[in-house]
Amino acid sequence: MLRLLISLPLVLLCVYLLSCGFADLRQIGITIEPNETNSLLAEAYSPVILKFSTEMNKNEAEGVLQVSSVSGVVNGDRFWKDNTLYFVPVAGWSAGVRYTLSLSGTIRAADGREIRLERFVSFYAINKNEPPFLEWHSPSEGESTGTAGVCFEFHFSRPMNRLSVESALSLDGIAGKVFEWSDNDRILKVSHDGKLSAFTLYKWNLQDSAKSTDGVPLAKSYSSYFTTDLDKILPRVEDVYPVMNTGGQWFPTGADIKTGLMSGQGIAVAFNKPMGENILRSLRFEPSLTGRVEFLSEKSIVYIFTKDPEPEKTYTLIVSSDTQDSSGLKLGEDYKVNFTPDILFLNILSFSASGVPLVIDKNSSIAVLSVPVEPATGEILLSIRFSLPFKNEEKQNIALKINLNVFFPRTISSAALKDAKWVSADILQMKWEGLTAGYEEPHLYKLTIPGGKGGITMTDGTYMKEDFIVYLEAVK
Repeated sequence: MLRLLISLPLVLLCVYLLSCGFADLRQIGITIEPNETNSLLAEAYSPVILKFSTEMNKNEAEGVLQVSSVSGVVNGDRFWKDNTLYFVPVAGWSAGVRYTLSLSGTIRAADGREIRLERFVSFYAINKNEPPFLEWHSPSEGESTGTAGVCFEFHFSRPMNRLSVESALSLDGIAGKVFEWSDNDRILKVSHDGKLSAFTLYKWNLQDSAKSTDGVPLAKSYSSYFTTDLDKILPRVEDVYPVMNTGGQWFPTGADIKTGLMSGQGIAVAFNKPMGENILRSLRFEPSLTGRVEFLSEKSIVYIFTKDPEPEKTYTLIVSSDTQDSSGLKLGEDYKVNFTPDILFLNILSFSASGVPLVIDKNSSIAVLSVPVEPATGEILLSIRFSLPFKNEEKQNIALKINLNVFFPRTISSAALKDAKWVSADILQMKWEGLTAGYEEPHLYKLTIPGGKGGITMTDGTYMKEDFIVYLEAVK
């Protein structure tokens, strides 16, 4: 009875203090969702919820709430409805990831009451499936490879979401990627355009944003590297030699390139290993020569001239240092070889006028020959034999380029071409008329067969080195 009498005043005292505006001793109620370890939120944007029994200091309440995972703190939006605080991740929850809700600190209600929170709740969203991982990849880390035919391959522990993997995979220096999936989307092969560069370190990276088909991201990011240094043999020029075309195929002549290249032939260049396509653009000459390059085999090429090189002229064949083999290795330095073609100028082998032969002096292109002329017509017959045979289309213009002009005295009658005919592919006969024989003074006529590139020229570019000149003295 005494205890009851003592307690009653205490209760009355508390009621009195409360009615007078003193401290509210009632506890602040809080409900947490999720509230049990390993709980599962249903959707990617299902909120974490803190529901209070009274109005709270919002800034303080928001400050003690934090959600994290192995990737770090989760960025999220916080908003209130009445006395309930909601947290929604900006990027959404990832399936299969273990998150931790942390509530740590002291917060106050609007009426001044405080509550000390120290709660940690682990949870998942969407599903609790195990994360996928990369079981195997090729090329392996640090592997030495060639430059051609390198294909990337990735084997995963679970079926993967194709788009997420392809977006998360970066291959440094690789262009034109083609993705090929197999084994129920557990194996990815990546091919690419072209060849890799030789002696180059290549890296790849697979971010943990890659996900399985049920949305679970990789357990971690992966990266690796390999080097294209498997082929260590540099290309080199092994031989350069003249070739001749027979039946549409090129065959070695057996001659030395330095002095053995003849008219109508090409130049073959042989290498120690299969060469790349750029070899077709890596050959040049000094002085310049025109032509084209074709493959003879995977290790050799032929340069086909548009026209013969000039006689008695020294050229330099240059294979560029940038020339690459089939794996991309370069020659490293220019290869050069000098050669002088075994190609002769077009020459006059024999000359006669009205049966009088001319002794041709190889040291001089100018000579004087006494020629009897017909008294009535002033005719003479010239016979010219060239050192090379002419084609029919070449013959037509040659006679028109040969001139017979008055030389001395200037007052004598001019000669005129009466007839020209080819008695063979290399012999031209020309009949001239109107010449007059001299009596008291010599009558000289100048015969000119023009040389040089503007003179008597064959379609392959062969020409006479210089003019062939004969002074014809017309006599009875």
